[in-house]
Amino acid sequence: MFQGTASDVGKSLVTAAFCRALTNRGHSVRPFKPQNMSNNAAVTADGGEIGRAQALQAKACRVDPHVDMNPVLLKPQSDVGSQVVVRGEVKGNYSAREFQDIKPDLLDDVIAAFDRLGEDADFVVAEGAGSAAEINLRRNDIANMGFALAAGVNVVLIGDIDRGGVIANIVGTKALLDPAEDALIAGFIINRFRGDPSLFDGGLTMISGRTGYRSFGVLPYLTAARHLPQEDAMSLENREGGPVGGTIRIAVPRLAHISNFDDFDPLIAEPDVDLVMVPPGEALPGDAHLVILPGSKATIADLAHLREQGWDIDLAAHVRRGGQVMGICGGYQMLGRRIADPDGMEGPAGSTDGLGYLDVETRLTAGKTLTEVSGADARGTPVAGYEMHVGETSGPAMATPYLTLGGRADGAVSEDGRIAGCYVHGLFAADEFRHSFLKRLEERSASGLRYEASVEAALDDIAEALEANLDVDGLMDAAG
Repeated sequence: MFQGTASDVGKSLVTAAFCRALTNRGHSVRPFKPQNMSNNAAVTADGGEIGRAQALQAKACRVDPHVDMNPVLLKPQSDVGSQVVVRGEVKGNYSAREFQDIKPDLLDDVIAAFDRLGEDADFVVAEGAGSAAEINLRRNDIANMGFALAAGVNVVLIGDIDRGGVIANIVGTKALLDPAEDALIAGFIINRFRGDPSLFDGGLTMISGRTGYRSFGVLPYLTAARHLPQEDAMSLENREGGPVGGTIRIAVPRLAHISNFDDFDPLIAEPDVDLVMVPPGEALPGDAHLVILPGSKATIADLAHLREQGWDIDLAAHVRRGGQVMGICGGYQMLGRRIADPDGMEGPAGSTDGLGYLDVETRLTAGKTLTEVSGADARGTPVAGYEMHVGETSGPAMATPYLTLGGRADGAVSEDGRIAGCYVHGLFAADEFRHSFLKRLEERSASGLRYEASVEAALDDIAEALEANLDVDGLMDAAG
């Protein structure tokens, strides 16, 4: 199990790299994360949902995602509460304190999922959440050491030298572990090193001397990681961008509960696209060709947030200038005339006026749509992706649908064709559709980007870096 000294130290990336390295060696491998917290999720073939990072790690293993790979998923809907998903299905909405109380009941589900994965694999590679030493959350823990003790798995700590303080991070983690937890630590990895790693030889010696832990090596800063889907909002803040200065400018407001924003990674990868994730407090750029309203885990709350930022005013000005607008899932719902949540599915019960750009209304209802889809847009260009939403949308604008999926209509387009929305995530990963979409914004030749192939290549690149810089044989031995 890879655990971290903090959040965002690279656990997901190292797990994916190790999974691909073992897979390339000919082993059967499965990823596992007992508890994840993210509004970036993926749909599994059996109609469940798991964290996006585990779906990427499944790709690294060259297997299909499965709900057992992430048996507990928390999807934040407020600062103090989340929707809890267990084995791919919504269990309910819980405050942080309420979730602490139900965690003991979830441990059996977590261990059972882990055991099932192990039945068909040589290796199950588990990933922790946050820090291994969050002692304020240690009671009934199922995400880190609580799981490791229950499952009897050895742990490798990951520290991020790029953020500074890595020696204190690892030594301090040991100081906060109890003896039974400490006994599971097989060693540590230093991640995101820039420059000559031999300059840190003294640091490795000091860490090992203070902790007794073995060093498995120093992993350099992996630039190939920028070609991989990002998991959570922290990644948005810390992202080192891809190509910039493109002639096609796209703006995406960073909503408070933004979800599935990896929708935009294929657009970011295009050399002639300049996609700007606009943070709160900043205006939507006036020179954007397109504004995309992204998915949201709390649509009504995020619509209020959008208005608080003045983005509705910026959007109106953008439309007056002839700009185009696209809404995906929650963003599509916002573009309609009204959104109603009578049963409090995503927050307090109530309703609100939408932005009014599409003549549709949405009612948030019990039951969640989780399905992989394929079809075509109005021009006949093939599309594929997945739906992940609550709510039903209806209205006159749906007579001009954006997509046709298996014979049914999805989404809507305004009369002038400049404003559109749909429920499908993952559209831009399809190369033909993405090129056609961008060509409608500005005349262009296809860039030649093959997005899915670039993700596969990036996984191989990070696996090669792992093999070159870490003691992979030692890590395999540590796995027992």
